[in-house]
Amino acid sequence: MSDRKIFAGPRIRRIRIDRGLTQSAMAEALGISPSYLNLIERNQRPLTVQLLIKLAAAYKIDIHALSHDDAPLVALREVFADPLLAGELPGEQELLEVAQAAPNVGAGMIKLYRAYREQAERLSDLSDMLAREGHSTALASTRLPIDAVREVLERRPNHFPALEEEAEAFTRLLQPGDELGAALRSWLQREHGIVVKILPVATMPNWRRRYDRHSQRLFISERLSPFDQLREIAIEACLIRAQVAIAAEVQALKLGSDEAKRIARFDLARYLAHALMMPYGPFLTAAKRARYDVDVLRSRFGVSFEQAANRLTALARGGGEGVPFFMMEVDHAGTRFRRAGAIGFPHARFGGGCPKLPVHAAFAQPGQILAEAAEMPDGATFLVIARTLEGPQGAFTERPRRTAILLGCDIEHRDAVIYADVLPANDPKRSETRVLIGPACRLCERIGCLSRAEPPITRPLGLDEMVTGLSAFDFQ
Repeated sequence: MSDRKIFAGPRIRRIRIDRGLTQSAMAEALGISPSYLNLIERNQRPLTVQLLIKLAAAYKIDIHALSHDDAPLVALREVFADPLLAGELPGEQELLEVAQAAPNVGAGMIKLYRAYREQAERLSDLSDMLAREGHSTALASTRLPIDAVREVLERRPNHFPALEEEAEAFTRLLQPGDELGAALRSWLQREHGIVVKILPVATMPNWRRRYDRHSQRLFISERLSPFDQLREIAIEACLIRAQVAIAAEVQALKLGSDEAKRIARFDLARYLAHALMMPYGPFLTAAKRARYDVDVLRSRFGVSFEQAANRLTALARGGGEGVPFFMMEVDHAGTRFRRAGAIGFPHARFGGGCPKLPVHAAFAQPGQILAEAAEMPDGATFLVIARTLEGPQGAFTERPRRTAILLGCDIEHRDAVIYADVLPANDPKRSETRVLIGPACRLCERIGCLSRAEPPITRPLGLDEMVTGLSAFDFQ
């Protein structure tokens, strides 16, 4: 038996009340005074080993259940970790008191919270479905500031004319030629006294970039690829030079919280860095000549695959547009954490939540480009490509971070894009060349889909005991 003192007053009181006993009756059965039992029930006295043994013998209870029932406390932690309730409790003591003193109240809170989360997910799915049909709706689940930023940026074109002009003006000032990195380093030191240093992992294990204002040094992690190191330097330079233009764009996004505005500021600084690394005019000209071959563009401009693909989604200048690409980046678990498009990410027409998309299959073939024609239930067809991306270099003992990017456009642009050449007979309208997808499992009504992960919210489940379909979730 552990020497740890066990205070289980509320549980003892619950045992007594469940059996309809008075304090005097229970105290007599345990061989203690009613006043001592009262102190135990109010957690002013611990349970002794002798009392635990008497409780187990008299009421046939599990001794360990009095000291190891942490499930309600764990569930309550989950409830109060939600952004909606974050900060409501100053510490965990109140949760402990609820879990022990009022377990039925705690269980009711947990049940109510789980019902709320399920309802919020259903409302979010319903909102997406209505949006696909052209109906606007304000239904939404609880969002963090970063979710608010992503929603705003995903639903507008990934093109900022004012930032493009800032990038072009900065390029004229730098006159970088083929050495943008050297030009940025020189400008930072000459104009602001900032020296750029690449630091080893042991010195800077947790950061990509860190600016030390006291020593006027910009530290960049050696974990990053040369392309990402250049982007981090460009981001810092853009945050310094274009802070007024970035602030104006952040203001125009009309975000609600200061934290969301800070997140948007860094996203826009990264956009500006890409515009500096891949100037609009030269990049658009090269993209058209290369038929939007991302590997050709990444080599020509000295950038990464992800940076070149991201830049393709920003070619929406009036009078000088490129193919209106959209992109999505996911991780191993399928979490979508970056979406953008030249005319906004096509939530209504494409969705991006189908498990049959090549962006998920790309993890089985790292570094390879997968190209497909994907058809939606309404017949809309898209040319999509997918490829894995490598994150910061990890140590031998660390698991490398790997994500995958999906780049897509309407199939009507197939003649302008080199990736359409790999489709059989170059005819995406032939049924054998199309991958039949949906916006997301909960919004898709394709029957017999082997990849279905959830039932659709628009159809009742098929609960026929005599018939089992190919899908994991049959529906009527």
